[in-house]
Parts: sequence; C-alpha cells; structure tokens
Amino acid sequence: MPEHNADLVILGGGSGGYACALRAAELGMSVVLIEKDKLGGTCLHYGCIPTKALLHAAEVADSAREGERIGVRSTFDGIDMAGVNSYKDGVIAKLYKGLQGLVKSRKITLVDGTGRFEGPNAVVVGDDRYVGKKVVLATGSYAKSLPGLDIGGRILTSYEAIHLDEAPKRVVVLGGGVIGVEFASVFKSFGADVTIVEALPHLVPNEDEFASKALERAYRKRKITFKTGVKFTGAKQTDEAVTVSLESGEEIEADLLLVAIGRGPNTANAGYEEAGVTMERGFVLTDERLRTNLENVYALGDIVPGLQLAHRGFAQGIFLAEDIAGLNPPVLDEAGIPRVTYCEPEVASVGLTEAQAKEKYGEVETLVYDLAGNGKSQILQTQGAIKLVKAGGKGTEGPVVGIHMVGARVGELIGEAQLVYNWDAQAEDVAALVHAHPTQNEAFGEAFLALAGKPLHSHS
Repeated sequence: MPEHNADLVILGGGSGGYACALRAAELGMSVVLIEKDKLGGTCLHYGCIPTKALLHAAEVADSAREGERIGVRSTFDGIDMAGVNSYKDGVIAKLYKGLQGLVKSRKITLVDGTGRFEGPNAVVVGDDRYVGKKVVLATGSYAKSLPGLDIGGRILTSYEAIHLDEAPKRVVVLGGGVIGVEFASVFKSFGADVTIVEALPHLVPNEDEFASKALERAYRKRKITFKTGVKFTGAKQTDEAVTVSLESGEEIEADLLLVAIGRGPNTANAGYEEAGVTMERGFVLTDERLRTNLENVYALGDIVPGLQLAHRGFAQGIFLAEDIAGLNPPVLDEAGIPRVTYCEPEVASVGLTEAQAKEKYGEVETLVYDLAGNGKSQILQTQGAIKLVKAGGKGTEGPVVGIHMVGARVGELIGEAQLVYNWDAQAEDVAALVHAHPTQNEAFGEAFLALAGKPLHSHS
C-alpha cells in the first residue's frame, strides 16, 4: 500500500476541516485534506448556504406580497422552484469555486475519497495510506431520522428539502428546533400550510424561554401552526399524500413530511472505535483543547459534543492548527459562540440563558427592551425584543452574560452582542457607546442604557 507522509492529515473537508487545513498551511505545515463528497461539506452544499438562499427567496416573496401595505404595487405571482434552485445553486457554485482556488493556492493535498482512520496516526483511502505527525478527525454530521421512519418519497430531511422541484401546498415539519423552524418559515412564505410538531414544550427549545415565546407569538401571527409537547407516533404515505399520526390520536395529512429532529455525528464505519478512540453515543470525546484519548489525534466540529454550528467547527479548525503549531491559542468558550436562527423573525443569542445564568451565578438581573420603540424596526414593520441577562442582582456590578434577540434581521446584531459577552462588558461600558440612528443596533444600545439605570425610552 503506497504511503504518503505529511505534518497534518485531516479527515473531512467541511467548515472545520478546511479551516484547519488553510491555517495549518499558512503556518508552514504540509497538509493532506481528505473529503469523500465536496470540499466545503454540509454547510456549503446542503446546509447553511442553500437554506439561507431559500430563506432570502422567501423574504422576497413576502416583500412582494406585502408591498401594498407600504404603497408599493407589487404582486406575488407564485414560486418558480426551478428559478429558485438555479439562484441557490449559483450562490453555492461561486463559493465552491473560491474555496477550491484557496485550497489549491495554499498547496494543500486534496484527496477525493472515503477515508478510514487507522491508529495510531494514519487515514486509508482506497489503496493509499496517509500518515500524519498529527491527525484531525472532522467528519461532520448527518440528518437524523427516527427508528421505523424511512426517508423517501414524501418523507424527507433537509438534504432533500433543498432540492424540491415544486413548492408544496401542505407540509408537516417534525422538530421545532433551528432547522425545523427555518424550513417552516420558507414553506409558509412559499405559500404552504405548515404544521410543526415538537415533543418538547417550546419551539427552539435550546434558546432562552423568552425567545421561544416571542417566536411562537410571531408564528401564530404568520398562521404557522405548531403543536408543542406532543409526540409523533408514525407516518404512512401514498402516491397522493403522507398522513402523520400523533400520540394525541390526531392525524395530519400533508404533501410532505420534513424530518428535522437534529443531526447525528458522522462516525459510523470511519474506523474510530476500532482504533480505540473514546466515543459516547457516536460522538468523539475530547478535552477542552480538542485532544482525543489517542496521542496526536484531535477531533473538531459536529462529531464533538456541543453546538453543531459551521462557525464553531471553523473556529475550532483555526484553534487546532495554531495549537498544533505551538502558538498556544486560548481555549474556545462554547457559550461565547453566537447562535442565529434565520427564520422570519430571526432569533439570535450569545452567552447564557436566564436559567443557565441563575444556575451559575445565583442572582441575576434581566431586562427586556421591546423593538416597538425602535425607528428602524418600525420602518421594517418587525416586532420583537432584546433580552439582557446580567450576573448579580439589581444594583450590583456584574458583566452581561446572556443576550437574546428576536426580530427581523437581529442576526446582524450578534456581532456586537458577542463582543459584549466575550469581553465581559458591563452595562455601563456599552451604554457609553454611541449607536447609529436609525438602526436596529440602536435598540441594542437603548437596552444597555436601560440596564445601566438610565433609560431614555420606556422598557419592560
């Protein structure tokens, strides 16, 4: 078997793998990057990028529909899925080409094929063996289903949902987490009747309850039906429809059932367990510096327990490349990673929920600032609010440890929010900063003014 040696061998070319490869090459290492599908992974080809392109098309559809409200004579004529797909695929193609060029320019050896990790420090692809002084496992995640729920026909995951030939009329979305509420938002804007089924008590159940309730209010207003705290029991499909059964005895008929119950780690048949990597429920366990139990073997991204976010994998990739190069970068604070759900309205957060902050700090102070008082939010005709969570009770000094936002475009406010959290800023520090008028960012500033005890406008 031909053997190839490199400083670093990376298994998986998604957000985490390619970021690690690019930074390692920049730091002078010889790098082999192995990818079985396409460079860029799920995020670029089947996840973040295509879904956000669909969400933008959905926003344009809503704008066309609502033009009359602001005196613009626009009409909504329907969705041409071939046109939507061509726009989406064009965005992906441009980014993909750029990424390929970047990897090539850094002289990274890109290996096209399915790799299998073999301890202590090799990855085998076909008849070739790639041996690294260090190995990074970065095989990402897949869309999960439930036992007995076979994907196919009218039952699909996010993977099939980004390749639809026509816009459905009736959709049931199984799962009210990030992926579920984003697709529900798209389908509703595309003209479908949408029902979300979520077993937990709230939509976006990992968010602060304030954000969940605000999103639920907005979805009621948009006439997106959701059933929370109810379990799915099964689905039957015919050529014409799919019938979804719930534990309550209710049955819902739809054109499509989208299974959006989360993503599982892509670790089966990759050789990890056989090589002696410590695993739990399919995830690779690491320490805070992303080291596995095997010497010189690291893991990052969706296969490591934690937030399954492209930008988390990306940051971990850069961290690992620098760590391996001996630069001793600081450990990533998972709570400091921003989280955005790109439905309409958007949900964005960083830091701790109120419940987590109470657990960690005992007493906390919270403040909710309604977007109703914000000029730009009125112009955009969006409703929502910003919630701040401060460590320590009222009248005490303490950093703001959680920021939770709901409203159109609030994902764009997360940049300042993550600085506040990651730099341990106090309300007074942010209140002293000038926020541009009229922007939604101003609402962010006003929330901090209020928390600092000098509210200019009313707040709740």
